[in-house]
Amino acid sequence: MTIKYKSETFNLATTNITLVLQCPADATIIIKNVQAVHDTASNVDTDLFITKSGASRVQIGHASLNKSTDNLIKESLNLEADDSIEMQAGTASEVSGVVSYALLDRSQQNG
Repeated sequence: MTIKYKSETFNLATTNITLVLQCPADATIIIKNVQAVHDTASNVDTDLFITKSGASRVQIGHASLNKSTDNLIKESLNLEADDSIEMQAGTASEVSGVVSYALLDRSQQNG
């Protein structure tokens, strides 16, 4: 098993729910944080969702950003094979950020 420390940036360009990170089928992901920023003086509600493989989407985080940065998860979050996290902002093209995580790659394992 290989552990790779990675980050992915995002820009919520629409008000639709947007895929931020998908866990590969042959891996596990441990998310350290989901940092979102909005730098103008108006409130933008921002929501974080998880979709477990084969299950319904569930909201797991919320922030009302106003010239602020927030971590939408307070502890680590584990994603298993084919799980994903998505985000949605109340205003398009106002919220961006980064997801920091460890990717536990099992693609080279035998059995």
